[in-house]
Order: sequence, then structure tokens, then C-alpha cells
Amino acid sequence: MRVLSFSEKGCIRKNNEDSFLALATLGLFAVADGMGGHRAGEVASSTALQVLEKSAPQLVGLEDQSLERELTEAIVQANRVVYESSTTKPENAGMGTTLTVLLVRSKSVVIAHVGDSRAYLWRDQELTALTMDHSLVGELVRLGQISLEEAEKHPQRHVLMRAVGADPEIELDCKSMNLQAGDVFLLCTDGFSNMISDQELEEEFLEMGSWEERFERLRKLTLERGAPDNFTALCCILD
Repeated sequence: MRVLSFSEKGCIRKNNEDSFLALATLGLFAVADGMGGHRAGEVASSTALQVLEKSAPQLVGLEDQSLERELTEAIVQANRVVYESSTTKPENAGMGTTLTVLLVRSKSVVIAHVGDSRAYLWRDQELTALTMDHSLVGELVRLGQISLEEAEKHPQRHVLMRAVGADPEIELDCKSMNLQAGDVFLLCTDGFSNMISDQELEEEFLEMGSWEERFERLRKLTLERGAPDNFTALCCILD
């Protein structure tokens, strides 16, 4: 397995409130996009990933439903820690973070997700979204009230319905799927997915060249388009 990643503050923001985690030996990968006042978003995203990393050894050797259950509990614990910090430290008031996690095992993967950071699968020359945005606009799309095209330009597309640390309890999506040889997984924050459409991702993945070259072209394209937000992407390429 090869792992590629980048995380940048973009062209406008003063600091990077995104964080990512890549523990290849444990098969654990995650991206998080923090939000909050003065640097609190940065605290939220890094704190959530620190809690997740501490839980990683407990996930070794688990399979199937046990793995989903323990990963869910790790994210619930991350929510507790971020929420407690946001409610007890004035400088962290109102902070929270998205969290999208990929856990790779020999024959399967688990994807867990809160917020609007995304996970994609590239398989058999086709791109598939593995997550649904937990946002106001995402909910309107699911209800059929607006189209995907309208969602891309909706003025409230950044309003989240769920986030780690926003409330004392958390609801998350968690699912497992079988692996195939040659699968490629992409995790990214909305600073990346807002700049690069799914169709453009698919077209880039079909281009000739190495994955390193494709990934670098996507990074440069995000910057060329103005990168108004922090942006992070992490790619796991399975042999």
C-alpha cells in the first residue's frame, strides 16, 4: 500500500485548521476539518485525531462488526473530549470538527464519517462517493429539494448538521466493504472537494502517469483556482 497526502492552508486563510492521520502499519487513515474561533478549529481537528490515534492499537486483530463497534466507540470518545474542551475552555468555545476515517484490513475496509469531509473509492476505472455530506445542503439533496448542481453553489453549503464536538452525543455513519486488488481510496476535506468536482477527479484518475503525478496536478489545480479554504487530501493505493 502506498499513501500520498497534502494539507495546505490555501491562498486566503492565515492558518491551517485541517489535520490528517496516516498510520500505515495499523491501516488507519483520517482527515479532519476544524471550525471555531481563534485557532480553535485547529485544536478541534488535531484533538480528535489524537484520540483516534490512541485508540488505534485496540483495533488491531478485530474484524467485521467488532471493528465497526470499536471504531465507532473511538469516535464517540473523540467527540466527548472535543466537546468537553469546547465547553470548559473559553478560548475553544463553539469549536468542532469533521472527521472521516478509513480503516484498512486484509480483505475489507471500514469507513466512518461525521461532517462534510469525504471518502471516495476508485475501482475498475470508476469513481464512487462512499460518504454523504452531513450538511444542510446535503440534506436538501437527499430530500430531492435541490439538485447536485444547485448544491455546489448554494449559499448555505457550509452549514453542518453534524460535527465532532458540537454536541454531547454524536451520530455517525459507519460501514464496511470488501476490498479488491487495485482499489484506491481518497479522503479529503471540503476545501479540496469544493474546488475539484467528482467528474474532474474521475478524469484526472484516468490520465496517464503515476499516482504521485496525478495527486500533484490536483494539488496545483486547487491552488490555481484560488483555494479560499484550507485543503487536505489523503490517497491510499492498494496493490
